[in-house]
Amino acid sequence: MNLRQERGGASRLTGSPPRERRVAQKELPVDEQKARALELLLDAWEAGLNEGIEPEYLATAAIFAALTDMVDIHGEDAVATMTEELPARVREGEFTLEDDEDDED
Repeated sequence: MNLRQERGGASRLTGSPPRERRVAQKELPVDEQKARALELLLDAWEAGLNEGIEPEYLATAAIFAALTDMVDIHGEDAVATMTEELPARVREGEFTLEDDEDDED
């Protein structure tokens, strides 16, 4: 039995119930859910920085939390397959944010 099962199906990290048991006031369109999710994560990131947590620790915790929930939702094999593509995507610059100051040099 994993920790999610021990908590009655709640998220391992947050303790929140699984999607099918959540009661939403209204269902948001997928694009709005994605935008809101990013907004909430960025707010939490900012709060961590304001408390003096180094960005690399926030990043490691965020990746751990994401992978943990992805494995719970999709299974280990599916997540392993998805993450196999990450090195190439990183090398291709998909996750590199351009700094406007660097463009001026």
